[in-house]
Amino acid sequence: MRYRPRVFLTKARVVMRGSIAAALGAAVVSVVVAGCGDGASKAAAAVEAPVDAVPAADIDLDVPYVPTREPVVEKMLEIAGVGAEDFVIDLGSGDGRIPVTAARKYGARGFGVDINPQRIAEANANAKAAGVTDKVEFRRQDLFETKISDATVLTMYLLPSVNMKLRPRVLSELKPGTRVVSHAFDMEDWKPDEEALVDGANVYLWIVPADVQGRWKVTGGQAGEMTLDLTQRFQELSGTVTIGGETRQIRDGRVRGDTLAFAYDSPSGPRLFSARLTGNTLSPAPPPPGATGQVVNGWTAVKAS
Repeated sequence: MRYRPRVFLTKARVVMRGSIAAALGAAVVSVVVAGCGDGASKAAAAVEAPVDAVPAADIDLDVPYVPTREPVVEKMLEIAGVGAEDFVIDLGSGDGRIPVTAARKYGARGFGVDINPQRIAEANANAKAAGVTDKVEFRRQDLFETKISDATVLTMYLLPSVNMKLRPRVLSELKPGTRVVSHAFDMEDWKPDEEALVDGANVYLWIVPADVQGRWKVTGGQAGEMTLDLTQRFQELSGTVTIGGETRQIRDGRVRGDTLAFAYDSPSGPRLFSARLTGNTLSPAPPPPGATGQVVNGWTAVKAS
């Protein structure tokens, strides 16, 4: 049976039973409520008043409610490069500050889920105070049962064990290039593409990588016919390039969204292979910033196995 921490909400404090309290430390003792920029006083009032009014309750939660401080919210959205075309899904959305800020500041659409009806009421009040009810929606439901495939940005402030339970779905259901941002907790051996420290908190960013592992047959281009045998672990790429019966190791291999790049050594010097995946076909793509070597152009590649 999965252990679920028991959380008791009373006015401005959260009391927990079990080892989860030690893991979170003093961060759980005080609940910090930040404003949302324009209309901040209204938004803060919408959050604070209901919290004070919450009677003691015994609520089964996968994750205790600890609001994300406003500087961290800003950094999470900034590191993800959120824009007006994005759809931000926040798992365990609490008072809704991440989707509300994404909508108010960047014009993005947002969707948040939380199992606690009090948090949903607060989120809806904050959306109304910020004037973004046409852009955001909040729903009371289990985050593990939430459809995430439509997200272009997925945000979360959960726990390490919950992140790891979600990780297979993140990799299999989200489209390549989707940005995943976590406050405080990482995803173990899936290393973040970027990370930042703000206001004493860690913020992690992952770019969901396409699956490019396997054998690829490359024809045309400056290097002639090649066979690529690629091995992938998350965004890290290793393997070999075979040209004219001679096999060379690739180096500096990376996958970022639907693009990949790696270098290999040829008799005439370092070569840089940069590609974009479309279906089962690779085609040339601009090299990533800072990559070195002569770019291989004019080729096409089809997956062989």
